[in-house]
Amino acid sequence: MSTDPAQEWKNWHERRVETVSAPYGPLALTGTHWLADAVEGRIPAVPGEWREDDDAVVLTATAQDGIVLDGEPFSGEVRLTADHTPVGESRLAQGARRLVVLRREGLWAVRVWDPEAERRRAFAGIGATPYEARWAVPATFRPYDEARTVRVANADGVERGLGLGGELAFALDGREHTLQVAVEDDGALWAVFADATSGDSTFRFRFLRPGAPDAQGRLTVDFNRALLPPCAFAEHFICPFPPPGNTLDAAVAAGERTVLTR
Repeated sequence: MSTDPAQEWKNWHERRVETVSAPYGPLALTGTHWLADAVEGRIPAVPGEWREDDDAVVLTATAQDGIVLDGEPFSGEVRLTADHTPVGESRLAQGARRLVVLRREGLWAVRVWDPEAERRRAFAGIGATPYEARWAVPATFRPYDEARTVRVANADGVERGLGLGGELAFALDGREHTLQVAVEDDGALWAVFADATSGDSTFRFRFLRPGAPDAQGRLTVDFNRALLPPCAFAEHFICPFPPPGNTLDAAVAAGERTVLTR
C-alpha cells in the first residue's frame, strides 16, 4: 500500500469515479416518486399500483407489469418496507431497472434506478483538484451536550431535519473555522458545507467525511477529499443544503469540483 499522500489521493479518486459510474451508482437514479403525490396509486413510468398503509407500502401488480420480486416474476399484492440493501440487491426489479422503496420523515417514495440512464451514458469523470498537502489540516471535534436537529432546505426544495452532534474546529491559512457535523452510528463525522468557490468553480455545496476522532477528539480534516453530493450526479436525490454557519468564507480550492460530461 502506498504511503505517498498524493498517490493515495489518486487511488481514492479513481475508486470514486468507478463507484459513481457503476451500473447502480448515483448516475443511474432516474426518479424519486413520493406516494403522497401519486394519482390513484399510479407512478409515471413505473408499473403497478402503489399505496401507503401505515408502516408499509402496498404494491399491487399483474404479470403484464413485468415486475420481479425476490428474483421471481410477481403478480398479486405485497407489503413492502424501506429497502436498505445495495440498489443492485433490491427486492423489486423490472428488467434491468431497480425499484427501491424509500421512507423519509414518515413519507414513502419509490426510487427508480436504470443502468441506461442518460446521465450515466454521458458521464466523463469527476473534475477534481490534484492533491495539495496544505488542505489536510489537524482538527478538533467538540461534541454538543445533546444532539440537535435543524431544519434545512433540501435539493428538491423541501425543508427537512438535519441531525447535528457537534462541531469541527480547524485552521486554514492561519484562520480559525468551524463546521457543524453529524455523527454517524460508527462514530464517523459527516458535514455538508459551502465555501467561497461554491457555485463558481465548484458545485454549490459539498460533503466532507473525515472519519472518527480519537478519544481526545483529534482527527485530520482533508479537504482534498471533499465530495460532490449525490444530487450533483442526479437531480432526483434530496441532499440537504449546508446548515447555518457551514458556509466558509475561505476559498477551498480542493477536492471534487464538478461532474464532467461528454
